[in-house]
Amino acid sequence: MLKRIIVGAVIVVAILLAFKFCEFKKGDDSTLDYNTNLIQQQIVNVGKLVVTEGHFSEVVTYKNQQKYMMDMLSFEKKALVIVNADVTVSYDLHQMKYDIDEANKTITILSIPKEEIKISPDIKFYDVEQSQMNPFTGDDYNKINKSVKANLAKKIEKSSLKSNAQNRLISELSKILILTNTMGWKLQYNGEVIENEKEFATKVKL
Repeated sequence: MLKRIIVGAVIVVAILLAFKFCEFKKGDDSTLDYNTNLIQQQIVNVGKLVVTEGHFSEVVTYKNQQKYMMDMLSFEKKALVIVNADVTVSYDLHQMKYDIDEANKTITILSIPKEEIKISPDIKFYDVEQSQMNPFTGDDYNKINKSVKANLAKKIEKSSLKSNAQNRLISELSKILILTNTMGWKLQYNGEVIENEKEFATKVKL
């Protein structure tokens, strides 16, 4: 009789331990799912349009000559061109590609979109001088517009606008880094683990 009671007690304990083990395993899976959902939500929150704005001005003198009769006769046209331009540098992080490895608790950023630079110039003409033999035409305006944008592009490269835009990008991406570090996950980019925001700034080559 005592032997049966002991056997029965052992069976009950084994069943209880099995239930506890199943609950423990279920809790692990639930935690992993919860962590993954949190990380995915953070990436969704980061996935937006990051825009940095700037303003540039320049003054251009445009001249053109038309010569006739073996250069003995010429007709000049010229104008003072004042340009005010709004410039935006943006990163569309909706286009960022990434992979979530739940088993190894690792997020890998596969690609970061290139910056998009938009130049919106406001061009005004002053002191316009022209003649019937050499009037301003659509071709002149196209040349001026092309030259203005080329000059502005050079100014943008020499300015801090692009670096400021990259700093804002790093700041947004670092929100993912903060969450992964907090939850014991790893963040990778270009095959390297990103440990802190400073490393992000040096390893993320745009």
